[in-house]
Amino acid sequence: MARDPQTILGSLLDAALKAGADAADALYVEGVSSSVSYRLGKLEDVERAENYDMGLRVFVGQKVAFVSSTDFSADALAGLPERAVKMARLAPEDKFAGLAPKDRLATIIPELDLEDRAEPAPEVLIARARDAEGAALAVKGVTNSEGGGASFSRSAVALATSTGFYGRYAGTSHGIGVAVLAGEGTGMERDYDQASARHAGDLRGAEEIGRTAGEKAVRRLNPRSMKSQAVPVVFHPDEAGGLLGHFAGAISGAAIARGVSFLKDRMGQPIFAPGITIIDEPHRVRGLRSKPFDGEGVANARRALIEDGVLTSWLLDCASARQLGLETTGHAARGTGGPPSPSTTNLHMAAGKLTVKELIADIRQGFYVTETMGMGVNRVTGDYSHGAAGFWIENGEIAFPVSEVTIAGNLKDMFAALTPASDLEFRHGTNAPTVRVEGMTLAGA
Repeated sequence: MARDPQTILGSLLDAALKAGADAADALYVEGVSSSVSYRLGKLEDVERAENYDMGLRVFVGQKVAFVSSTDFSADALAGLPERAVKMARLAPEDKFAGLAPKDRLATIIPELDLEDRAEPAPEVLIARARDAEGAALAVKGVTNSEGGGASFSRSAVALATSTGFYGRYAGTSHGIGVAVLAGEGTGMERDYDQASARHAGDLRGAEEIGRTAGEKAVRRLNPRSMKSQAVPVVFHPDEAGGLLGHFAGAISGAAIARGVSFLKDRMGQPIFAPGITIIDEPHRVRGLRSKPFDGEGVANARRALIEDGVLTSWLLDCASARQLGLETTGHAARGTGGPPSPSTTNLHMAAGKLTVKELIADIRQGFYVTETMGMGVNRVTGDYSHGAAGFWIENGEIAFPVSEVTIAGNLKDMFAALTPASDLEFRHGTNAPTVRVEGMTLAGA
C-alpha cells in the first residue's frame, strides 16, 4: 500500500466520533490492474489502471449513513466525517444497524499466501494472450477468434472500527482467457476457456487454455435440438457451480429475514441426499475468494453449510443475524459505498464416489449440460428454467452436440435428486464436481 491506511482510517474514525457519531467504521481499498488483448495474431489493447477508494460508515444511535471518496487530499478527507454525521441524523432509524460485537472481532489474522510479489511485465501478459489465441486457432476446424486476453491485478483492503479493530490484507490475481469460433456461415459455434490464480505458478498454461477452447468450439459443431421429454441431466462442473450459487443465494440471511427464500423453513432438515457436504472455506491458502476476516472485521472460519445432506447454517452478517435473533457467521462482504451483506468465500461441494463415466453409465437417454443461458431462477419458489447447450447422452456415452433447448425443474427437487461425481477441482471461487440430477424437464423442438 502506497499510503498508510491505518493512519487515514484512524483519523477518519476519530473525527467522526468528535463530530457526534456514537460508532463508526471505515474501509480503505486500493488496487492496480493491467490487461492485454490479442486477436487474430495482432495486439489490440494494453491497459493499466490504479484506483484508490475509501468508505466511512457512521452511527448516530440507530441511524446510519455512508460516505465514500476517491479523493485523498487533506481537504477532501477533512469534511467527510462531519458530512456523514449530518446525513445520519437525517436518516430513518434502523434497529438492526450497528458494528460487530467486540467479542466477535478477529484477533488473529491468518497468513493465506494470497499475494504474488512478482508483477508480470507487459511483455509477459502479451505472450500469454498470444500463446492462448495461437493454440486455439491451431485447432483444426477453428475459423475465427473473438480474441485472447491476459490480466494481472493486485488489491489491498484495510478495515478499522471505532471499537479498536484494525486489519488489512492484500491479494493478486493472474488470468488468461480466449474465445474462438468453429465452422462457417450460419453453422458457426463459439466456445471459450479461461483460468485464474493468485500466483502465476498456479496458473494453467496459456497453450493448454487455448487448445481446450478450440477443441470445445469444434465439438459443438452441427448441434441438434431434441424433442421435449423428462431425462436425467448431467451438469459440467462449471454449470454445477451455478447450482451452488443458487443454493447460496437461498440461504443468505437477508433473504431468510425477508422471508423470500424457498429454503426459509428448512434449517436442520435434509436438502440434499445423504452423504452430500457443502463447505465455505475463507482461509483456503491461495483461494480465489479467501480473506482472513469478513467485511465487518468478524473472525471467519471453515463452515459446513450442508452436512450429510442437512442444512446446518445460514449465511449471516451482523444485521441479518440481529433480524433473525442469531449471531453472525462471519460472512459479511462490503464495498466502500454501502452496507455489508452476506456472501460466500471459497464455496465447494465435496466430491462424490463415482467417476463421471460411472455417473452416466446407466443413462439410456440424457443431457450433459456445458452451458446455460438466462436468469431463470425464482428464489422465492425455487422454480428453475434455463436455456442450455451441451451434448446428448445415449447408452452411457456422449453422442452428439445439442443446442436450443431449455431445462426446467424446481431447485428443491433438483437438490434432493442430485448425485456428485468424483472430479472436484478447485479452479474458481465456487467449485463443484460434475453432478447428475434426475427427472428434469427438457423442452426442445
